Amino acid sequence: MLDAILAQSRNTALIMGLIACIGLLLQRKNAADVISGTMKTVVGFMVFNIGSAWMSTVVQTFTDLFNKGFGIEGVTTQVEVATGLALNKYGTEVAMVMLVGFAVNLLVAKFTRFKAIFLTGQHFLYFACVLALIFISKNTPTLITILLGGILLGFFGAALPTICQPFMNKITGADNLAIGHFNCIGYWLSGSIGKLFAKNEQKQEDSSSVKVPKFFELLRDFIFSVALFMVVLFYVAVIACMVNGQKAFVLEKAGNDIWFIYPFIQGLQFAAGMSVLIYGVRQFIAEITAAFVAISEKYIPNSKPAVDCPAIFPFAPTAVIIGFVGSFVGGLAAMGGMILLKSSVIMIPAAGICFFSGGTCGVFGNAYGGWKGALAGSFVVGIGLTALPLLLYPSFSALGISGASFPNIDYNILGSLLHSILGLFG
Repeated sequence: MLDAILAQSRNTALIMGLIACIGLLLQRKNAADVISGTMKTVVGFMVFNIGSAWMSTVVQTFTDLFNKGFGIEGVTTQVEVATGLALNKYGTEVAMVMLVGFAVNLLVAKFTRFKAIFLTGQHFLYFACVLALIFISKNTPTLITILLGGILLGFFGAALPTICQPFMNKITGADNLAIGHFNCIGYWLSGSIGKLFAKNEQKQEDSSSVKVPKFFELLRDFIFSVALFMVVLFYVAVIACMVNGQKAFVLEKAGNDIWFIYPFIQGLQFAAGMSVLIYGVRQFIAEITAAFVAISEKYIPNSKPAVDCPAIFPFAPTAVIIGFVGSFVGGLAAMGGMILLKSSVIMIPAAGICFFSGGTCGVFGNAYGGWKGALAGSFVVGIGLTALPLLLYPSFSALGISGASFPNIDYNILGSLLHSILGLFG
């Protein structure tokens, strides 16, 4: 019965609007605020869909060029694109998993020793996609997908930041902030690797003593780094096609554009789509998250806000750049390994994941190990960010979620464990 109802209510934008409306009513907002917040949520999700559709088109173009030029299947580790694909097909299930997850996160923080309130709404959305897709790939009934997926999401949202808390305390010098980014296993690993390089508490080789080229500071602008990275990738794919006798294919794709300008335009179009998508995410997530923040502040004493990773960047800005470089090099090493091993699918490291997750790994590695810990920790995690998506990609691809993947460590380690457990039940 529930499956039939959900089949008739696939407009995820309205589902998100309903969630925001409920949250605003629970806060006892006046009618104007409820209507405004609900409308902003619906419009924000619609904007997200526009950006997602545009990016998906550009990614498909890149995939076609890359595959034709190198004779392999290339997949970008771009979580925003993978999320857009998932929401287009299974948006209702994902939205409901996310809603249950928010509620369970509050309950876990209220009644257990895990006190983190996960406030990075977009990462809740990404992990909700991963969990929903895993259950759906195993033909799990919709009600069970929503309930079990939401329970796991809420528990992970409260528990995973806890394993990073000792490093967070070291980084911030206080115990009032948690990391709200589902790469916690990766951050813990990077911090642990950093400890191997620790000399003393004074950190004589702290990353702040390292001078980085001015150009790398430009990469702190997320959209600029995405644009630059995608322009480079498009040129690599197009040149590979030209070298391998696929000029006609390139000209067909380029259409009215000059072929050697076409990669530049495509890279910038991808960044433009990313800008639209991020604006939409921020708008609809902000309204939903605000409701749960108000509830947690009122009813859950001693809870810690788990915030997005850029919140810790000011504590070690040079380590962020070192982590970005280390993560990207690690991703290239993983991609090279796939090519050497003749993998049927080649994961391509994405600028966004290397900057945010890799940069945060740099800060964690730097906490005890200075710049050496930042570089080594981010390099190791960078390998995982690019290689681990291979574990779940076949199942997701079978559902039509192909051409992009979910890269973060938590998604793939915990997701693969869940996938294996569900496999035991047929």
